[in-house]
Amino acid sequence: MSVIEDIWARMEEQAERQAAEVARLDAVRAKGYVPSEVGPEIPEAPARGPVRMVEMMASYPKGDDGFEVKPSGFMGRKTLQRADSFDVMAAKAARHKKPAPFSPSQVAMGRFYRDLVEKHASAGMKCSSMESLSQRGSGSDGGGYMDAVLRDSARIAALHNRIGDGSALVVRRIRPSARGSRVSITDRRLVDIICLEEGTMSDVLRAHGWSVKSDHIKALTQALREALDRMMGPVSRTNFSAVHFG
Repeated sequence: MSVIEDIWARMEEQAERQAAEVARLDAVRAKGYVPSEVGPEIPEAPARGPVRMVEMMASYPKGDDGFEVKPSGFMGRKTLQRADSFDVMAAKAARHKKPAPFSPSQVAMGRFYRDLVEKHASAGMKCSSMESLSQRGSGSDGGGYMDAVLRDSARIAALHNRIGDGSALVVRRIRPSARGSRVSITDRRLVDIICLEEGTMSDVLRAHGWSVKSDHIKALTQALREALDRMMGPVSRTNFSAVHFG
């Protein structure tokens, strides 16, 4: 190889490395893409994770005694909200033109469980807010603080009891060599990964050594639906009675 050919080959290698680096940076920036509707104040931040664009609404006076709901964002802008596992799964279903995998009440239950666990976990942190621990928002004595902590602990224990100790996916009784690294997926672990750790069904399967298949995802989705329904507790039905006169 002549000197000119060697120089040319090095230049081509350098150009390929530069093109690969540009593609890598573009992919990173794409993860932190910020829509123009939210304004320039929100920077591109790939480490922010998945987000969804929302429009803040508020009630404004209309006429003498009326009100109307209108967008209330600064300068008419929208904002970004951190997307959790339920948002990610709903967005994936929407891309495939399928309905959301969980009902609004099931999503609300999962988020309530997450917020309750996070609030209770921060109870012993320095400078933690008393208002965030007390549902009544009154009283500054230590007894009220401890009552709030114990009340949240009892609520979490009640939710854990409702989840139960069942399994969403169970490894069949086969030889360990044929079973591989798969382990059973309990309902409690399924709920915690989705609600507390912001994982997906694929993350649950991989963490327990299962292959990511549509049948497995369907089974986990159904198991999570049932667990969230149990966490909401029994539905109280109002008894009606009819009285006839005359």
